Amino acid sequence: MSSFHCELNSTVDLGYGNFGCTHYRRRCKIRAPCCDEIFDCRHCHNESKNSMEINPIDRHDIPRHELKRVICSLCDTEQEVQQQCFHCGVCMGKYFCSKCKFFDDDISKQQYHCNECGICRTGGEENFFHCNRCGCCYSLFMKDSHNCVERAMHHNCPVCFEFLFETTKDITVLPCGHTIHLECVKEMQQHFQYACPVCSKSYCDMSRAWKKLDQRVALTPVPQMYRNKMVWILCNDCGERFETNFHIVAHKCQKCNSYNTKQTRGGPPPCSSSIEEMKR
Repeated sequence: MSSFHCELNSTVDLGYGNFGCTHYRRRCKIRAPCCDEIFDCRHCHNESKNSMEINPIDRHDIPRHELKRVICSLCDTEQEVQQQCFHCGVCMGKYFCSKCKFFDDDISKQQYHCNECGICRTGGEENFFHCNRCGCCYSLFMKDSHNCVERAMHHNCPVCFEFLFETTKDITVLPCGHTIHLECVKEMQQHFQYACPVCSKSYCDMSRAWKKLDQRVALTPVPQMYRNKMVWILCNDCGERFETNFHIVAHKCQKCNSYNTKQTRGGPPPCSSSIEEMKR
């Protein structure tokens, strides 16, 4: 087993909840193997060493699995990575993973180590499964329903560009299978953006918006010069390609009735502002 929990007693529980940083409550600091400096945790190191004040050439992330030395927060004894301080006996983290060299006093997160991911996750091992094709852990509720995308979380968030695989923020999986920060999706919705930023497929039910566009298209006459104009369209939702009459408002997919389409060739593009207005 790589993960352990300290039992409560008067010695190991000293200082519980009083030490740590904004990322973790823990009773030790780490010595970064890359720059030999002391930090509260790997996130504190990465934020410091990747700040705008640092020369771009010198910016770097800590090699988390290469950590070899920790410093007890109670007695300041530097030592090899272990759960209990060999000098004062205090538990440096109620949750401890010897593989990740990870300490955390807040066990309410239900941390567990995933051997396939190679890192610790939160939420309780019994509530998640590892998808080998996606290369990450997903909720059991998605086991038989999610669309697999090769190495789905081994990339940056398409909105904020933070690396998703090791993020501490909540992640959501869109119906298309692409992953993104939950808060980034909410921000997109505030700007009336309802398509995946990776593949452009709609990620929510747009049927009401499409009905409004049906009415808008029907009530908007096409200028005489474009009435016989034909254009080729690609539907972002179903992938269908087809030729249709040009319209200045939007083009409807003949297969799935979506207006989430784009003109691939022939004639001027439709008025995108009208589509955004219907989405609202």
